[in-house]
Parts: sequence; C-alpha cells; structure tokens
Amino acid sequence: MNEVSPRVSIIILNWNGWKDTIECLESLYQIIYPNYDVIVVDNGSEDDSIKKIKEYCEGKLKVDSKFFGYSSENKPIKIFEIEEEEARRGRFKRPLYRKYDLDRRLILIKNRVNYGFAGGNNVGIKFALSVLSPKYILLLNNDVVVQRNFLDELVKVAENYKRIGIVGPKIYYYDFDGGSNVIWFAGGKIDWSRYPPYYSIYKGNTDNEFFHNWYYRVDWTSGACILINTSIESPLLDDKFFFGAEDVDICIRYSKARYNIVSTPSAIVWHKAESSRKTLKQVRRLYIETKSNLHLINKYFKEIRYSDKILLAVSIITLVIRKLPKLVIASLSEVRLKHLETDQKLNI
Repeated sequence: MNEVSPRVSIIILNWNGWKDTIECLESLYQIIYPNYDVIVVDNGSEDDSIKKIKEYCEGKLKVDSKFFGYSSENKPIKIFEIEEEEARRGRFKRPLYRKYDLDRRLILIKNRVNYGFAGGNNVGIKFALSVLSPKYILLLNNDVVVQRNFLDELVKVAENYKRIGIVGPKIYYYDFDGGSNVIWFAGGKIDWSRYPPYYSIYKGNTDNEFFHNWYYRVDWTSGACILINTSIESPLLDDKFFFGAEDVDICIRYSKARYNIVSTPSAIVWHKAESSRKTLKQVRRLYIETKSNLHLINKYFKEIRYSDKILLAVSIITLVIRKLPKLVIASLSEVRLKHLETDQKLNI
C-alpha cells in the first residue's frame, strides 16, 4: 500500500440491488489508485443481496459489463462481515484486514433496516472515520461503473488546489439510446427562486472543449459519486433527508465553511440513472422527494432573499397545480393494483 497517497474509504449503499452492486465492485477492484477501502453497506435488503455479493466475492458469480472485462485474479475476496451494532461501536479486526491486498478485501456492513440514503451511508461514514481514519470519503452509488483512473483524478484535484472541500466527476449515462457518451451530471447550480432549488447544468450534453478543463467550480455535485474531505467539515449527511437533496445540503455546508465545490471532467464514471428511484412507486417517490426538498428549503429559508421566496412560492404552487391530477391518477392506479393483487391471492 502506498501511504503517500491519501487514504480514501469508498462507501457503496446497497438496497435490493445486488446485480448493480457487483458490477460496481468489479469496476472498483480494477482501479489503479494505491490507497483505498471498499465498504458495502447493505441497507436492510429484502432480497438475496447478501448471498449474491458473497458469491461474487467467492468467484462463483461472474460479472458481464460493456465497460470492462471480468477478472478472476483477485478472487476470492476476503469479506469482513459486520453487523450494524458492531459497526456503530467501531469493532473491527484491523490487523487482519491490513494483511490483504486492496483488491482482495471487502467490508460488508449489514444494517437492520432501510435508513434511506443519508442514514444508511452515515453508518458507513461513522465506521470509516472511527476505524480507518481516511482523509477522504467517497460516496458511490451501487449503480455506477468507474473508469480505472477516476479516483486518481478526483484526489489529484482535491490535493493540488487549496480550499477544495468536495470534488465530483463527470458522470455519463450508462446507456443513452445505446450510447455511453451523453452526460448525466457534470456539476449543478442552486437557485432559490425555483422548485426544486437545484439543477444539473450540463445534463444531456456531449463532450466539448469546455469539458476538457481540469476542474471548475459548481454549487453542488451529485451524491452518485462524491469525494468529501473529512478534515474540513463533518462528512456525515443530514439523515432528515431520506432520499434526495442530501448531496446539495452537504455542498452548501462546505461552501458556508468557505471551501470550494468543484467538478473535474478528467474523472469519469457511468451511472444507470434513476435505477434506485425506479424501485419506488410513483406516489411514494414523489412524497419522499418532496419531503426532502421542503426540508432543504426550510433549513436555509432564513438565508433566502425575500424576492426569491416569492418566486419560489409561485414555482411550488404552479408545480402542484400541474402535477396534482397526475398524482391522483397514479395513486388510484396503485390502490387498484393492490386490490387486484389481493383478489388474486384470495382466488389462489
């Protein structure tokens, strides 16, 4: 292990998504960065996720991806399996862990229930800080595939420029009409006069000269892949955000501490956009996202200019008028579907 390169603890949250998770893991174990940990936090999955992740680590489950070839050279991977309570207490066999190569070890934390994106990741973040003492935390969605040098590029930017607190990569769609060169996220802006008060500034674009810059400042970067400096502010997420806007919030916090949020096009990953949200039913998804967005607004409401508050209120009212009929129809459809499922079970 190269101790010159700062330690990065990579945290991947899994919830009923083992197929995506093992593809993400296989891409990670092929990176060239010399000092990292891989921590999978299973967020109370109700499927065979734990079993399948173990089979992958044993070399029994191969990964097929258009972005890389499967490697059997680092299998089996030693799993350090930890219950949630042990993780919270910081109990860990670190001397044994250090004996294994970077690409032949995995920390697997098993949460008892689904704590949401923020709460689930926080279990992993607290564990990493107490046991592994990394300079950086990298939060990585389980439906992301990474380029081999992505972490080198993220850390290079974070280390070579002063007052950088958070760095994000250029994130392509995993598959956009058969292609993989369309940008899903490459930086975001915050605008308190609209709802939601944050948005992606380059979504849907393809590469141009601008995206070859080494880095540029943004207001926020996506939690799908976000490198956070642990020595500046607490990297813990606000767990009042169950799912959505927690990445915007932590970027605001770091900005308020006078540290820059930047994006670097030289670090590249691919994201199966919206795959996590597809597992949520439409009505529940809208409820969770709205609750998170309103919490974000309420958290910083006193700091918003009066004129922006008026425009924000108008934006919310307009959105409600436009979406309410669709929401009612979706809600009725879900109720009808539940009744049909119940009738089928009774007939059986």
